[in-house]
Amino acid sequence: MKLLNKIGGMAAAGGIAALAAMPAWAQDAAAAAPTVNKGDTAWMMVSTLLVLMMIVPGLALFYGGLTRSKNMLSTMTQVGAVACFAMLIWVMWGYTEAFGDGGNGFIAGFGKLFLKGITPDSTAATFTAGVAIPEYVFICFQMTFAAITVALVLGSVVERMKFSAVMVFALVWLTIVYFPIAHMVWASNGIFFGLGALDFAGGTVVHINAGVSALVASIILGKRMGYPTTPMPPHSLTLTGVGTGLLWVGWFGFNAGSALEANGSAGLAMINTFVATASAGLFWMLAERLVGHKPSALGFCSGIVAGLVAVTPAAGNSGPFGAIVLGAVASVICFFAVSKLKPALGYDDALDAFGVHGIGGMIGAIGTGIVYAPSLGGPGKPDFDMAHQLIVQVEAVATTIVWASIGTVIAIFIAKALTGLRVSPEVEQEGLDLGEHGERAYN
Repeated sequence: MKLLNKIGGMAAAGGIAALAAMPAWAQDAAAAAPTVNKGDTAWMMVSTLLVLMMIVPGLALFYGGLTRSKNMLSTMTQVGAVACFAMLIWVMWGYTEAFGDGGNGFIAGFGKLFLKGITPDSTAATFTAGVAIPEYVFICFQMTFAAITVALVLGSVVERMKFSAVMVFALVWLTIVYFPIAHMVWASNGIFFGLGALDFAGGTVVHINAGVSALVASIILGKRMGYPTTPMPPHSLTLTGVGTGLLWVGWFGFNAGSALEANGSAGLAMINTFVATASAGLFWMLAERLVGHKPSALGFCSGIVAGLVAVTPAAGNSGPFGAIVLGAVASVICFFAVSKLKPALGYDDALDAFGVHGIGGMIGAIGTGIVYAPSLGGPGKPDFDMAHQLIVQVEAVATTIVWASIGTVIAIFIAKALTGLRVSPEVEQEGLDLGEHGERAYN
């Protein structure tokens, strides 16, 4: 690295003449040195901020509006606090655990603990040979993914889990669940990266991971007092609608940003994020109408998020019309998961994190193995083997489900041992805003 930095400095100072004066071996090293693209760097910095907007205020408002008014501030505080905690954990050991040098197919090495050795001159490769972005920018981009994923899990446990328990859970869960799965899928030596699993922006890493963990956590934590006999409608669908809009806009950073460059792949991810989401929002309301209900604002918001979830792994791996179909299929299946499967099984996933993110992520991850086919408008090569790809996609999905389930059990029981996990009946009755934080959203 020192040699390459030195060569880069010489080339900048003396231009082509300085480069030509180098020995042949030095010229080869200079040619191999990645070049930071300022346009790509600017796009990735904007994408990172868009993902941050998805968390606060996007997800905080989306989740906060769906709870009862006495728990709105608690929900928003939990989302913001675990996101902040994830950012600190990421720079201490999360980044090196997921993307550090060495390691194996399941976890990276720890040579970059506390970002050791990383400087403003360090680079991270993109998907084009010889092109790079600053490593600090890549670290920040991936940091926001870790932050929103752990925040998504909280949708199943709001209105009854202690704030202290939430923080302990986040610490353990990120370390033993999120970071290893991110490495498996996205690191160059990760087991599923090596097998060729397609996950453009986080169908397995983010959505299946968070959704399955949410289901397991909600089952262990138990149902809210009065559920399901007591009505518990959202207190502000207006705020949920605002949060939905912020999520959709921010998701362009999430999906198109995962191209790591401002190029055609990012453009493909962008149009797919438009059309899959639009399709899903409409098809959720159509499903409501077909079962005899009125098309609702809540259904529209839920469909939008279901489409965003489903297109995440397919964003750069599908043609636009494949994305439209994928969004529609995922939306209808998520609708029935929320309206039929959850009541039938009796679990209390308060804000449907599993029904939308878990189920939608599975549909999207497996469906990506289909819409990738060039015969369906996808970007796959002419010799694309759909059957083999589907096997790989199912293996990645199944491993994520098992890993997330086991890790969540461990994280929840550690949190329970240290904090007691659940608020008292009195606090749950009066609301976590006052009982946990000493304040109210509404007087």
